[in-house]
Amino acid sequence: MDLSAFTVVAAEGSFTRAAIKLGMSQSALSHAMKALEQRLGVRLLSRTTRSVAATEAGEELLKTLRPAFEGIDAGLAQLGRRSASP
Repeated sequence: MDLSAFTVVAAEGSFTRAAIKLGMSQSALSHAMKALEQRLGVRLLSRTTRSVAATEAGEELLKTLRPAFEGIDAGLAQLGRRSASP
């Protein structure tokens, strides 16, 4: 969840918009991102009072995560099509 939430925060450029999209509070999302950064030992997001942007390390991680999540989404969609037809 934390990695997918990270991709949403980076795409939205805002904890508020990302939290709405993810259906969680801004505070919970912010804490989750801070915990992810601590777990990985690297800052992924640069925060200002008005926006959030991926750091260089965050951009590198996004290059790996985006195709992986796209592949997962495609696989789930294919599985959904199979279960829709008997």
